[in-house]
Amino acid sequence: MASIITIILIIVSITLISLVLMQPGRSAGLSGSISGGAEQLMGKQKARGVESFLAKATVVLAVLFFIGTILLAYFLQ
Repeated sequence: MASIITIILIIVSITLISLVLMQPGRSAGLSGSISGGAEQLMGKQKARGVESFLAKATVVLAVLFFIGTILLAYFLQ
């Protein structure tokens, strides 16, 4: 069982890394970090299309990664 979870965890990890690298940058340095937070707070920058899909898929894969890690630790005991 541990080997199956390990293989799934490797696949999820590689996919998660790929999705994070495909996402566009959200700020342009220090000035973008100061003004970018205000724009997101006011709702001016909504993610649509591919950006929205990448964000949601990243969250799903991150949750799968954590669940897989916990399951692997449980089965290796």
